[in-house]
Amino acid sequence: MNNKKQTSSKLSRFWKILGPGLVTGASDDDPSGIATYSQAGAAYGLSTLWTAMITFPLMASIQEMCARIGLVTSHGLAGTLKKNYSKPVLYLMLLFSFPAIVMNIGADIAGMGAVGNLLFPSIHAISFSIVFTLILLGLIIFLPYQKIASFLKYLCIVLVVYMIVPFLYKQDWLAVIKATFIPTIKFDKDFISILVAILGTTISPYLFFWQATMEVEEIKQMKKHLVVNKRILHEMKQDVDFGMLFSNIIMFFIILTTGTVLFNGGIHKIDTVEQAAQALKPLAGNFAYLLFAIGVIGTGFLAIPVLSGSLSYIFTETFGWRDGLDKKFHQAKTFYIIIAISLILGLSLNYIGISPIKALIYSAILYGLTAPVLIAIILHISNNKKIMGKNTNGKKANILGFTTLILMTVAVVVLVYMQFRG
Repeated sequence: MNNKKQTSSKLSRFWKILGPGLVTGASDDDPSGIATYSQAGAAYGLSTLWTAMITFPLMASIQEMCARIGLVTSHGLAGTLKKNYSKPVLYLMLLFSFPAIVMNIGADIAGMGAVGNLLFPSIHAISFSIVFTLILLGLIIFLPYQKIASFLKYLCIVLVVYMIVPFLYKQDWLAVIKATFIPTIKFDKDFISILVAILGTTISPYLFFWQATMEVEEIKQMKKHLVVNKRILHEMKQDVDFGMLFSNIIMFFIILTTGTVLFNGGIHKIDTVEQAAQALKPLAGNFAYLLFAIGVIGTGFLAIPVLSGSLSYIFTETFGWRDGLDKKFHQAKTFYIIIAISLILGLSLNYIGISPIKALIYSAILYGLTAPVLIAIILHISNNKKIMGKNTNGKKANILGFTTLILMTVAVVVLVYMQFRG
């Protein structure tokens, strides 16, 4: 009995520790991310499963640096950039981030609407997209920070559905283990493109900004200056590590599902997330299809506040406007207006001729161009004693950070080359 109480108490304490890291990691598995992982599984079966083992430590290292910057400086990433770097660098980040994030939001809203239409065919996809956008806008504007944080945290549980789906279909677990631990690389354009897409989807610049600002929001909730000690840093690292691990586990299971069900069923080309959901229905059954579809809508509700919030924090910190999800609308009107504009622009993409697929491609290119620059700056800040004091990077963090920088730089060169080559 005592052991059960102790276990329950430990789990309860661990759940309380989880926050910005868990939400950031889970939001990375948004509808556009699910589409990318589904494309990888459908096209190449289990051949890309090993990427989850690679992206986890790289994601965790960069997000931990961003979280530490937020805790130590009490500023978001944009605020820290503004304080310590030249304005052109900051404006360049803003220039690339705005269209990339808006197009990502648009792709996610369109994906949610399309999946809603699959579940209820009598209601048009656009109608679902409009309703989802209005609900999201209402939740972001009218809910206080603590409720938004709690809502997003519990919404992460929705992603567990993707861990159930593969078990509804017969698996060759020996082949799964082999594909997980023995990398497969095919030197052809399409396979390299998928690897670049996975890397770009998992390590996205908007996550850097969100992670840092959410740590600052957590400090604000304490209503006092936070003394950053070993315990605070350890709890933050636990949160980030678990969040990034959770994100990569979900990515692993989505590739596993589509890599067995769709690939083995002869469906090798998936362009959208709703196509993946629809293709699962006759091959894996109604329950698998339903879970996959619900997961898409749930992740949209999780990711879009993160995307729009990140963009608004970048703008408000850059120009010194009042910001914060902890403030009411009349206290930070500009902050919430930017969120509203980003959602409305994202929703309108379908009306101006930019398809969700094009939006994903364009946002991937823009993310790819900004990610290496941002990672280099994050590494510089994290090793700067004038900014970070005694909380600079350790050897392990730097090794993983510079590895991420090299891989992301190679990825963007390959991505841009392939786009220009058609």
